[in-house]
Amino acid sequence: MSSDETTTARTAPARADSARHPRATDDVPTGEGHAIVLGAGIAGLLAARVLADRFARVTLVERDEFTGDGDGQEPSGPRRGIPQARHLHGLLDRGRTAIEQLYPGFTSEMARRGATTAEVLIGTRWYVADLRVAAAETGLTSVMATRPLLEAVLRERTLAMPGVRLQTRTTARGLLGAAHRVTGVVAAADDETLTLTGDLVVDATGRGSRAPEWLTRLGARAPQEERLEVDLGYSSQFYRRGPGQAEGPASIIISTGANGHGGGAIRVEDDRWHVTLAGMLGDHPPTDPAGFAAFAAGLAGPDIHDIVTGCEPLGDPVPHRFRHSVRRRFDRQPTVPQGFLVLGDALCSFNPLYAQGMTVAAQQALALRDCLHVPDRELPARFYAAAGAAVAAAWQLATSADLAHAGVVGQRGLRTKITNAYVARAQRAAHLDPQVARTFLRVANLVEPPAALLNPRIARRILLHGNV
Repeated sequence: MSSDETTTARTAPARADSARHPRATDDVPTGEGHAIVLGAGIAGLLAARVLADRFARVTLVERDEFTGDGDGQEPSGPRRGIPQARHLHGLLDRGRTAIEQLYPGFTSEMARRGATTAEVLIGTRWYVADLRVAAAETGLTSVMATRPLLEAVLRERTLAMPGVRLQTRTTARGLLGAAHRVTGVVAAADDETLTLTGDLVVDATGRGSRAPEWLTRLGARAPQEERLEVDLGYSSQFYRRGPGQAEGPASIIISTGANGHGGGAIRVEDDRWHVTLAGMLGDHPPTDPAGFAAFAAGLAGPDIHDIVTGCEPLGDPVPHRFRHSVRRRFDRQPTVPQGFLVLGDALCSFNPLYAQGMTVAAQQALALRDCLHVPDRELPARFYAAAGAAVAAAWQLATSADLAHAGVVGQRGLRTKITNAYVARAQRAAHLDPQVARTFLRVANLVEPPAALLNPRIARRILLHGNV
């Protein structure tokens, strides 16, 4: 059986719906060639959406199977390949607007499908440094939904693109080609070994990516890695929303305090609260109901505990563990093979406390889109340079915040110490000053650079109000 025949046998059909889902770039003709995307999670779907404007065929290779309504479109619940899908996911506003560029109408469609939308700091509550952030207009929109719903909407829209096919129950086992050029992948489907050839292979398989090993097998160099151990653990549970909660906040986010404890609760589809509790450095929230409630009682604000003790639980708490953040430095490689790119968590996996992963993946997808016009030999270096800007900004924010916890092992140079002292003061000022609160949340949402907090007007307010 040829690779094309095998692909056809296991692909979900694209469901065209052009009237409801207009293409973001109708004036860009589909080109030639075949792109293969490994992984049909958020990063993989975004990559496939971008590649569909450049390649005649795009094959999404996914080891899981989507059950839903039978064609891989509707939410099928948390899937095996995404263990963190049972836990709260945050989409920062920078990510929302990036996805909106690729899928016009995304925000309104999510709302139609049951997601909650709200203006940050007006419709939601945030606590940082054990204090509630002042209410302020930020110009930011939160979209709150479960991971399965978010994936389902993106999957439906992506499979509606011409030439995009989804091949399930298929696991990539290695790369084809040589050290200078990747020409496809070797994969396993049930008991068969498949050979899929393509002009471009994109690895979006997540933090467990085996790209370094695969490249070494071809004789290419594996990238250097940066790691930061945080030993984060979290537990999550759904609750039925109470009748009197419709007018309350759409979400409550309590950032980790000095004790490393934090949590979040968001209103999601089907009239539910999705609650996640988190603890760093091995101090993880329990999964028994009494322990879960006791952990929630120790958070900086009472809001999440009120939900846990006042709403009907749906099932039991489920745990997840995240040991370390990792950044693979493909941007520092002197040479990288043509025909192969790494994107999403496979490129950089962030501490999920800061909700940066999906947003940075969306920024990388836009970077890929903007690089696809260059010659093939230039694409990897161009992409890693362009994507590296988004990765570096988020990595700096996340690792600096992690290093503010004394138990996290890592280098703390003078710059890190000064930065963290200033950020702590900004967090305290955000409790009293709406302008500081607005800027702080816009930086946290990756909409403005960290330098926005150094603007003289904002810096004066931070110095004035940061002694709470």
